[in-house]
Amino acid sequence: MNTKTADRIATGVFYCIAFIIIAILVSLFYYILVNGLKNISLEFITTPSSNVRAGGGIRDQLFNSLYVLVITMVIAVPLGLGGGIYMAEYAKPGKITDTIRSCIEVLASLPSIVIGMFGLLMFVNLTGWGYTILGGALALTVFNLPVIVRVSEDAIRSVPRELKEASLALGITHWHTIKTVILPSAFPTILTGIILASGRVFGEAAALLFTAGLSTPRLDYANWNPFSATSPLNIFRPAETLAVHIWAVNTQGLIPDVEEVSSGAAAVLVLSVLIFNLLARWIGSLIHRKVTATK
Repeated sequence: MNTKTADRIATGVFYCIAFIIIAILVSLFYYILVNGLKNISLEFITTPSSNVRAGGGIRDQLFNSLYVLVITMVIAVPLGLGGGIYMAEYAKPGKITDTIRSCIEVLASLPSIVIGMFGLLMFVNLTGWGYTILGGALALTVFNLPVIVRVSEDAIRSVPRELKEASLALGITHWHTIKTVILPSAFPTILTGIILASGRVFGEAAALLFTAGLSTPRLDYANWNPFSATSPLNIFRPAETLAVHIWAVNTQGLIPDVEEVSSGAAAVLVLSVLIFNLLARWIGSLIHRKVTATK
């Protein structure tokens, strides 16, 4: 077989792989949206769920998903970015660095159910908080931290070394070089890692099942006191997220319209992830243009 034939075969194989991936994604989206969009309405999105009666909505579950995502990212992004900067710029080769990298890899490979059990032990039982938004966010931080650390480290290492050397040659300190030269250049890749971690938060159910709980108290959305039991901003209340609600409705639901609620909730979840990703990329591109002074 000559090189031209081998090149055509390899090109055809890669095109087939790309087509299969796109076909699977389109089929999945088509199935979820076709079955779910017909069940979505303003009433469905803005009314609370019901355990026994038909016609319940997903208002609280949708808000809980977004709120848990925000709390998780507020905790995980600074820690993950700091870990990536340390591993790429400050950690010296040796046994300690190898041990840290091994721990990161082990954490990244743990199943979400194991993270959930760890969260149940640490953030529910040991702290005495019970099922809380904060406990769920901390468990998801443990779940997503290795991804953000590895992506941040790889993004920083991929920045051309000449940029760093030119900055240091001008007498700029190491930290200022990281802050003003390396991080802006690595920002698009870091943002991609953060978006991937955020998508995992949206769709995670097992870890939240053991930490955030299967119920949501009656919430008063006019009450913005974060210490009130009925406030949606209270991080020490149980919070059933959208992914957990879909699981609970399909496995334990007693309502007569189980299929309609689960299909509609799944469609809302997929659309929420899609909209969040598009908005995050758009905002990220604006930030990147601003910090790098590019058009």
